[in-house]
Amino acid sequence: MAERRTGRLVILAGPSCVGKSPLAKALERFYPELSQRLAPVVLYNSRTPRPGEADGVDYHFRSRGEIEGLGRDTDRYVVMDVRGDLQALDLVELDALLAKGDAFFEGNPFVGRTLLTHERLAGVPRLSMFVAPLTRAEISYLASQPAVSLPDLVADVMRRKLLRRTSRQKGVLSLPDLENIERRCGSAHGELRLAHLFDHVIPNHDGEDSEHWDAFHFPLGDARRALLAVAALLEGRMPEGVERWGPDVIPA
Repeated sequence: MAERRTGRLVILAGPSCVGKSPLAKALERFYPELSQRLAPVVLYNSRTPRPGEADGVDYHFRSRGEIEGLGRDTDRYVVMDVRGDLQALDLVELDALLAKGDAFFEGNPFVGRTLLTHERLAGVPRLSMFVAPLTRAEISYLASQPAVSLPDLVADVMRRKLLRRTSRQKGVLSLPDLENIERRCGSAHGELRLAHLFDHVIPNHDGEDSEHWDAFHFPLGDARRALLAVAALLEGRMPEGVERWGPDVIPA
């Protein structure tokens, strides 16, 4: 039996390296009164931690076999393949968070889709936000150009962000690093096709690789606009520049 839920589920999703993590950190730094109300949803993940990540804080890092084992308890866990990694959502733990207040998921759109559509979560109030690397107008223009392959262009946009981020984290990149980058950037176009499921789409050209997040006292450029947008939405206000996408924004 689920605990009585009193909070809402706040979802911040988008492709890998689009800027979700620095956005959440900036919210914690500059809007602590909003961030402190959000209890993080910590998933299980089969991948190895990135530099600076901590077990039990960013994810519960477990082996693929252990997460496959969790999937046998379908009443409690939802196991998902996310760009080649296995991730698991603990529904009982999520119920416990919602019984105390607002729960916050920051991560990939596949888990975001599950949080929006799972039957066990029917009736839970939600605020869902999707961070996109391009605006709706940019996508419309690019899709109309005969010489442009939108999936390839989106992949290249994200590839550059991922290469810069991973180079900053690790220095010299290994073949597995490059293969992982290709999986992630190759998935981005398909992930953008999930954006219409979310209440709000926040365009943001300043990905996780951008110095606009932390090189200066306050985020600049799109990083700043994205931060102000999330803060406004959490406060119940509708900021400028936030979009709503229909399923036809990203052509099949």
